[in-house]
Amino acid sequence: MLTLPPKVTERAFERLAEIGAAAQGKALRVAVEGGGCSGFQYEIDLDEPKDDDLVLEGHGEKVLIDSVSLPFLTEAVITFSEELIGARFVIENPNATSSCGCGTSFSM
Repeated sequence: MLTLPPKVTERAFERLAEIGAAAQGKALRVAVEGGGCSGFQYEIDLDEPKDDDLVLEGHGEKVLIDSVSLPFLTEAVITFSEELIGARFVIENPNATSSCGCGTSFSM
């Protein structure tokens, strides 16, 4: 079975460029960890690449996903959302069977 890596939207790469992540020698790290109100939670942070990372590139910016998190993010979409309640990076994950109201935790 073919597993497809996550996709990063143009808007997410544009936002990384706006905050100057690459200029700081950093990239957006998206990881999945145990915990949160639904079983798993997303950790999103600026970090430096590591040897086992999948690196997705666009607009001179990078998004990093470690090898442990990658199976949880197959075919997910990483984007940047600006709403009245705030602006944040968002993961649209087709593997999640449910998620919490805040969108940072999910179950499979």
